[in-house]
Amino acid sequence: MQSSVSPERAKMILEMLTSGGAMSDINTPLALRLIPLAIELDDMELAERLLDHAANVAENEIESGWTKFETLKHINAGIDTFNQLAVESEQLSEGERLAAAVLHHVSLLQLAADNLDDAKLSASRALRIREEIEDSSGIVYGIAVLEAIAKKQNDIDTAIALGTRRVEILMRDNDEDGQVEAMSDLAHSQATVGHFDSARDLYTESLEIAKRLEDLSGQLVAYWGLADLCEINEDYESAMIHLSDCLHAFLEQNLPAPTQVRIRINALADIQDNPTADNKQ
Repeated sequence: MQSSVSPERAKMILEMLTSGGAMSDINTPLALRLIPLAIELDDMELAERLLDHAANVAENEIESGWTKFETLKHINAGIDTFNQLAVESEQLSEGERLAAAVLHHVSLLQLAADNLDDAKLSASRALRIREEIEDSSGIVYGIAVLEAIAKKQNDIDTAIALGTRRVEILMRDNDEDGQVEAMSDLAHSQATVGHFDSARDLYTESLEIAKRLEDLSGQLVAYWGLADLCEINEDYESAMIHLSDCLHAFLEQNLPAPTQVRIRINALADIQDNPTADNKQ
């Protein structure tokens, strides 16, 4: 559920509430948005107060539905309970976004439990609803889940088709933040079936965007993927260069470099120094 309040304003209001301020001027959408901030601060009492307040001031069935959804997540309700809420939401006027969000959440729970067929069904239902209401960002989320499911089922052709559609939508919408992850995901799928040139192009483009956005997480994934491709070709020197560039990206931001990057560089150096360790006789 959307609220027009900026993150900075939300944090300020949360600090006021944490200090004992009143909630009388907070509506349901804002209360629901503040809950993740309260949880991040490990203030579960405040999170529960916000949930109760959201329920009490809800102005219509849609706001009540979103509040129930957050409550069910808060108490780790079972999948059957979420599915019932999805059915109820679809029957509401303009309840499609809520129903899709609930089904999307269900698909994530099922994916985490490796119930892949059920996860695929739930994600497909959520995607269908989002396509009907032309929810572009929701469509991307839905495709991403189906792409992950296809990978887990070793259906890489389907994963590539879904990943390609995901990238195309994000490029159409000029969503560079989304493109970083989507391109790397698609690159991984392409590499899995031996399409190394396509994978390299995608990782490189993802890296360029991540650099522009100063997205270190995106850079890490892209550098790691490029190093994978180099290692497949036994070009260990180039692999180490990519990983070293990754280290420098973190150091430039005065942040500690991921330990796994240093470990991998050392392992590659050992392979170069001892070729027989990599089955080279």
